Amino acid sequence: MPLSHSMTGYGSSARIFGGYIIQFEIKSVNHRYSEVVLRLPREWTCYEDGLRRLVQRDLKRGRVDVYISKEQDDEATLPFVLNSGVVESYLRAAEDLKAKYGLEPSLTARDLLSLPDVLIPQDHSLDGEAVTGEAWESVLMDGLEEAVAGLLQMRKKEGVHLAADLEHRLSRLEELHAELVELAPQVVGEYRNRLRGRLSELLEGALDEHRFAMEVAVFADRSNIDEELTRLGSHFVQCRTLLQSSEPVGRKLDFLIQEMNRETNTIGSKANHLALVNRVVEMKAELEKIREQAANLE
Repeated sequence: MPLSHSMTGYGSSARIFGGYIIQFEIKSVNHRYSEVVLRLPREWTCYEDGLRRLVQRDLKRGRVDVYISKEQDDEATLPFVLNSGVVESYLRAAEDLKAKYGLEPSLTARDLLSLPDVLIPQDHSLDGEAVTGEAWESVLMDGLEEAVAGLLQMRKKEGVHLAADLEHRLSRLEELHAELVELAPQVVGEYRNRLRGRLSELLEGALDEHRFAMEVAVFADRSNIDEELTRLGSHFVQCRTLLQSSEPVGRKLDFLIQEMNRETNTIGSKANHLALVNRVVEMKAELEKIREQAANLE
């Protein structure tokens, strides 16, 4: 059963904690390397390194976007407390206005209470104890891990379909390869017969057999594709092995596809036979489809 994973996926989860509803979303798309982008509330940036490492532990390749948001839980009844640091900042700003511009500050308690972030909900856990930084980190890690698990499941399912399609196309390449192996020995024989016929007509039977044999030998050497066919067969075996691997295979597969293209192009340049050329054209078309599909594998 194919084990390769796609790089495309989506996962989500949610947590209720400390008077907030916390939403986790993670999505991934194709990327040559590994890139993790996190977007989360500013007060949680201190947990960013740990969250990033959690994602990179399971996702080795692709661009991964992580979104973590929070909103007040309307069903939670949390007391509000005065944010003293913010209040002091507002008061200092009022004094600066008075000193620099001669404006009389007239901030009342009502004015202060209406300003942003002066009153904030006091975070509590379910048992009434104050929530610690470690508790928040644990909740964030747990929620993100669940979202990553959902994304991995989706990437795995997509990977099964991709690998199945690749194996189907690889089978077609192997069929064409077998036809090339069968046709290759016939090329020199057909060339020999054609050349003998033409020379006999031109020379009216006075054919120099030694020179004729040398010409055929030069053609046979120039059009020999045995090495290319052998390497292609080896690449097919390696591709099947990679598709069964549980490790990220995208880069290795990309390299193998480039090598198969190179061998196929060489065969096409050496081929002096219509049937060979037709099969080379079909192989190149299949390889292009394989390249496009393989770009989605991790």
